[in-house]
Amino acid sequence: MTPLEIGGLTLFILTLFFGVLSILFGLPGAIIILIGSFFYAAATGFDRIGFKVLGTLLILTVLTAIVDFAVGMSVSLKFDISRRNFLSFVGGGFVGALLLTPFLLGLGVIMGAFLGGFAGSLTSDLLQRSQRKPSLREPWGVILGRVAGLSAKGLFSLIMVVITLTQVYS
Repeated sequence: MTPLEIGGLTLFILTLFFGVLSILFGLPGAIIILIGSFFYAAATGFDRIGFKVLGTLLILTVLTAIVDFAVGMSVSLKFDISRRNFLSFVGGGFVGALLLTPFLLGLGVIMGAFLGGFAGSLTSDLLQRSQRKPSLREPWGVILGRVAGLSAKGLFSLIMVVITLTQVYS
């Protein structure tokens, strides 16, 4: 392999892993993996990654979006999550990520998003209700939905990476 080919392959592999890791931050990792695979396939003349593999990756990308939506909706319907509670979860997660990032760096973003989201959702729910036990139920529902959605998206993205790298190295 020439140095240019090695550099291109390295950049492609970094794009794949960026796609998987970007899911933790709410970015569309499956789409990043699909686009990166398409550009790599086009650069290599569709020799290593063909149209069948790209079609499979496209189907997995669509399935990723559908599963993430279905999991999120099923959990939110089960826990009866209100729009206000969801928005306070997103706002609290953003604030929590901003507060913990300087101290824990990358881990602070993830922990801050979940802990801040939980605190925001709990605060919103406590302001709406006077009972404590039902107030603790909704934030856990939001967190459970988010973790389940991230897990499903992560699994599909890892499958996409395995399929792609298997084609590249076979």
